[in-house]
Parts: sequence; structure tokens; C-alpha cells
Amino acid sequence: MKQPPRIVLLTLLLAVLAGCNTATRKAPVVERPISSPSTRPAPPRVEAPRPDARGTYTVRRGDTLLRIALDHGQSYRDLVAWNNLSDPDDIKVGQVLRVDPPGEKVAGNNVVTQPVPMPPQAPRKTAPRADKKPYSEETVAESQRGEKAETVVSASPAAVPAGSRVGATVTATDDEKLSWMWPSDGRIIATFDEGKNKGIDIAGRAGQQVMAAGAGKVMYAGSGIRGYGNLVIVKHSNSLLSAYAHNRAIVVKEGDNVTKGQVIAEMGDSDADTVKLHFEIRQQGKPVDPARFLPSR
Repeated sequence: MKQPPRIVLLTLLLAVLAGCNTATRKAPVVERPISSPSTRPAPPRVEAPRPDARGTYTVRRGDTLLRIALDHGQSYRDLVAWNNLSDPDDIKVGQVLRVDPPGEKVAGNNVVTQPVPMPPQAPRKTAPRADKKPYSEETVAESQRGEKAETVVSASPAAVPAGSRVGATVTATDDEKLSWMWPSDGRIIATFDEGKNKGIDIAGRAGQQVMAAGAGKVMYAGSGIRGYGNLVIVKHSNSLLSAYAHNRAIVVKEGDNVTKGQVIAEMGDSDADTVKLHFEIRQQGKPVDPARFLPSR
């Protein structure tokens, strides 16, 4: 048997050595930058709206002057006058409106009532008494009794004309004395719920009479408040008003004085899905349960 040539052995040896070198060669190490977790930008800081100073209201998006007036128990015409508005429809978000009479000065969160200046009074002239009596303890006592009687008479409300009384206001006791009646006949289909329903809903037929629930003055008659349709608002005192919504027709106008039971509208379905009367009573602009005022039936 012949020995393989030396050249062949050398070739085989070199091939084995090359294979070992390849097996032991390390893979190249590539350094990659460590990526830091992406930081999200902080959400924009939204400041909570500041509470309105007492006697004022800051206009918010979607507000109308009619809605603001209703929510504060005021006439929108008064708001126009108190705020010197040339166009009642041109109010801007962020605008501060006065919602209390200008006789009350707003100072911070307090309302300071401005004193009403009294008309100057002429000094009281006293005619000389013809029945002068000699000085004695009895005559002094009699004179004092006469002066007290004059003071009581001059301070009596009956002695002051009703139109000249200063600072006369309607108190809560006066509100309780108001006489109320149901504004229309029909079945109650929705009761008062401060969060959902600001009054009561009374079902009826189209054209059915809607009556003033109490005596007062019509402070609004129209369809300018969204969601109420043809609306009548009657003011009964400084703090109480009633609202009658979704009417088919209105038969009174702003400024009319109405009596309890007087027909003010016809029931309908304006801005509503069915024929009904939506009836509200508001105290200081805040909706209250009409059941507190209406007689039981």
C-alpha cells in the first residue's frame, strides 16, 4: 500500500487547523445605545372656575341672558339695564354680569346694601301753648305722656303713605301667605327631581287652558329659552316666580298683572315630544318642589 504524498497530508492538516480557528472565533460585539423610556408631556393644567362673587355671574359657554335671568329669579330686561347691555344677545364667555339690583354694592363675596338717603326734613315748629300751667311734678309727667303719644303716632306704618315707605321688602313670611292653585287639570306624568326635572309635568290635550298658579306680574312671555318652547314666567314676590312651558299659544304679554286662576296660555307640545305643561316654581332663582306650595288634590 502506497503512502499518501506529503503534499496531501499538509493540505489535510491545514484544513483541520482552519476549522478549529473558525469555531473558536467570537462573534463581534456591537454596542447599542440604551434608549431611555420616552417621557409623556404633562397634561395641561386646567384651573377650576372661580366661584362668582355674590351678586354677580360669569358667563359660561352656551349661556343666554334669558337663561341667566331665569336661574337668578330676575327679569332679563332688568339684567339688560343693570349691565348697560346694548344687545341682549351679545354676551361673551367670561363676561361678568350683575344679577342683583344696583342698590346693592358688591364687595368681595359680600353684598353691602347702600343706605337710601332720607329726604331732608324741615324742623318741626311747635306753636306756643296757650294753656301754660305752673311748674309741678304733675304737669311734667303730663307733658312727657303727650310727647310719647306723638312719637308712637308718627312712627306708626299707617301714618306713612304706602308709596313712600323706604326699604320695604317681601319676607319669607309673606311668601308663605301667597295663595296658590294648580295651573291646569291633568295627570302628573313627571314629578320634581332637582337633578333631572326642575318642576312637574302635567299631561293634557292641545289647547287646554293654562292658568296662573298665583297672582303676580308677567316678567317673560316668549320662546327664547331652549328646551322650554313657548314659555310664560310670572313673578309673585321678590323671591318667588313660576314658569309655564311647552305652550301652544300665549295669551298674555310682558308687564301684564295677572290674578290667580287667570288664563295665560294654551297647553301644547312646543319643544316637547308630547302635549303637556311643564310647571316650575323657583325661589331665589333655584327650582323647588311645587308640591310644597300647591294644594293637595
